[in-house]
Amino acid sequence: MNIVVSGATKGIGRAIADEFAARGFDVAVCARREADLQEMQEVYAHKFPGCRLLVHPADLQKKEDAQAFAHTVLDQWEHVDVLVNNAGLFLPGAIHEEPDGRLEEMVQVNLFSAYYLTRAFLPAMLQQGRGHIFNMCSIASLNAYPNGGSYSISKFALQGFSKNLREELKDKGIRVTSIHPGATWSASWAGAPFPEDRLMQAGDIAIAVWSAWSMSPAAVVEDIIVRPQLGDLP
Repeated sequence: MNIVVSGATKGIGRAIADEFAARGFDVAVCARREADLQEMQEVYAHKFPGCRLLVHPADLQKKEDAQAFAHTVLDQWEHVDVLVNNAGLFLPGAIHEEPDGRLEEMVQVNLFSAYYLTRAFLPAMLQQGRGHIFNMCSIASLNAYPNGGSYSISKFALQGFSKNLREELKDKGIRVTSIHPGATWSASWAGAPFPEDRLMQAGDIAIAVWSAWSMSPAAVVEDIIVRPQLGDLP
């Protein structure tokens, strides 16, 4: 079995890749920084020696990079069982105060990257008649909030993409799941004015993804909503 995870060298994407690698999956990942990919290779060689890890540098804002990553994977793998569209960018700001071009940037990273990769891998999934696509949405896909701005707009759009995919693919053996995490601990939260345990851990999201995938083909979890126990951050 194998899984493709975009933006997988850190945070939630890395946790998902680790969870599936620990359970015997081969893993293909992409990221913008080659140094991060190299670090992941070194860790996997010791931590998951039985896992075949494919790495590919890619800036998924660029359609040609997304397609090149997919071609690299499909050249080496006969099939893809799971695709996790995790690559994304969070830049807060009110719509009337954001710099010009912010919406285009958010949509390019948070929506188009998922669209490009999904279209690249779907023919193989359709041919095999099975697969599972996870799209990393957000609680910002569900409710507007102050300073959500273009980020929230792009995540609402990603949820719409997921819903359309689900409807199109439900009779073709391919499951589609939207993931809606609340605040999840990562290095970007270091120095924040609250303790680490106020936020969820990336591994919490990875466990939820594994659980959704491991159900029988007759069942699909359409939406995974996970929030900190004490609720969203104020």
